[in-house]
Amino acid sequence: MDDYMSLIKGGHNFSVVSTSTRWISSHYMKADLIVNLDKRSYDNHIDHLSEGGLMVYNSDIKGDMDGIGISLTSEAKKFPNPNLMLGVGAIAILGATIGVNKTELNALIKNEYSKGVKENISYANIIYDIVYPIIGGKFQLEGGSKKRPNILGNQAIALGAIAGGLDCYYAYPMTPATSILHYLAAIADDFGLAVIHPENEIAVINMAIGSTFTGARTMVGSSGGGFSLLAEGISLGGIIESPVLIVLSMRPGPATGVPTYTEQGDLNFALNAGHGEFLRIVASPGTIEEAFFLTAQMLDLVWKFQTPGILLTEKHLSESSITVDINLNDTIWAEPLLHKDGEYKRYFDTEDGISPLLFPPAKEILKWNSYEHDEFGFTTEDPRWIKRMHNKRNKKFKSLENYLRKKKTINIFGDKGPIIITYGSTVMSVLEALKYGNIEARVVQPIFLSPLPIWELEKFKDQEVIVIEQSAIGQFANLLKENMNIQLKKVIKQYDGRPFDPIKLSKKIKDVA
Repeated sequence: MDDYMSLIKGGHNFSVVSTSTRWISSHYMKADLIVNLDKRSYDNHIDHLSEGGLMVYNSDIKGDMDGIGISLTSEAKKFPNPNLMLGVGAIAILGATIGVNKTELNALIKNEYSKGVKENISYANIIYDIVYPIIGGKFQLEGGSKKRPNILGNQAIALGAIAGGLDCYYAYPMTPATSILHYLAAIADDFGLAVIHPENEIAVINMAIGSTFTGARTMVGSSGGGFSLLAEGISLGGIIESPVLIVLSMRPGPATGVPTYTEQGDLNFALNAGHGEFLRIVASPGTIEEAFFLTAQMLDLVWKFQTPGILLTEKHLSESSITVDINLNDTIWAEPLLHKDGEYKRYFDTEDGISPLLFPPAKEILKWNSYEHDEFGFTTEDPRWIKRMHNKRNKKFKSLENYLRKKKTINIFGDKGPIIITYGSTVMSVLEALKYGNIEARVVQPIFLSPLPIWELEKFKDQEVIVIEQSAIGQFANLLKENMNIQLKKVIKQYDGRPFDPIKLSKKIKDVA
């Protein structure tokens, strides 16, 4: 879990690495090893040291500090750009503590640091030799059962989109969705992708809709402020029935809010984005593995039902990384309904509301219209056509529900104990809190939020439930109350920009369970 401030230079930035021989789903703020490069870091993290843990600090920094002092700055001054080398010293301390040998350490530095490799390795070896006699192998790590990739949530989303047939990705950079753009741009040539950074989010959504007109599987990504600019285009996608997928990675608002931290405050916005009445498919992954498969599935769904879809996630999932097991054979490829024979009507009024698609070049007229229209796509103000096209688009609500009834729309973890309902990346925190606290509970995670799978959630109606979310006003709890008869025992909320810590969350669950 990376924690960094929204500052060009300076600020207190740190990373938390948690590891276990069992599956672990969230980070722990209580640490066995803390490496501080300055006094501010020491002061911020002194309370995060676990019992029996090691506090290592930069002894060249003035100030009252307890622990193991290492002259990180003095040793760095023997090399060019000493201020840029301190982080390598922290890696050397971590490596020595967990029992990594110097050969492995040097290979890691060579792979991860593209500049000054020779100097970085030399500096790391000096720090390693100082530290190892003191704490070498103190927290020796065991090897896992096999090698697994370690990926960011945003990388999982990007790869899931590719597995779902992605052709085009458009985005204007906005934390915490930006790394989807960077990652896809880096691998675009490998997968034949068009990855474009337009001048703003208004251009993003309009270019994306234009791409779907040609038959290109298209995705865009942003966060709250950028998503606001996308909203008019989402409504455009609703009336012209454009299968565009939007990734909304939430951060605290309103306005600029806290750009580099996490929250679930945009749920209501996502469910209602865009003016007018039309089908919006909204789904939220609970884990980084699920983010991969759900992105592919959502790209499939927007093409099947020809309507905008929103993959709703948060900074905590987008910018955290975890080891994963992903079987590419389980992915889904989009298969839209295509026109074959006879006269072509773009908005042909079918039984399920889904009209056959046709893409250029074609002999027939292909007309996607932002005004209300008839079946051919020609503008109309005839009340009969207005009503008929409303009814045609609205048929998709029932069609999608019938389709999803045959699919997995919720996850349930555990089979006894109190019922906890949560969604998104908070699922990772809840599952880890239950493990830590040795708590038996049934965790219910709706994967889809629009439509909310009431047919699956009905089994929990009239029962007391605990809702856990990262929203100040309890948006998720309110969504459940509006759509089903549940008895809220407690809503556990956190909205300070930080994800739940499993230890603290386990105590809150025990207090109300």
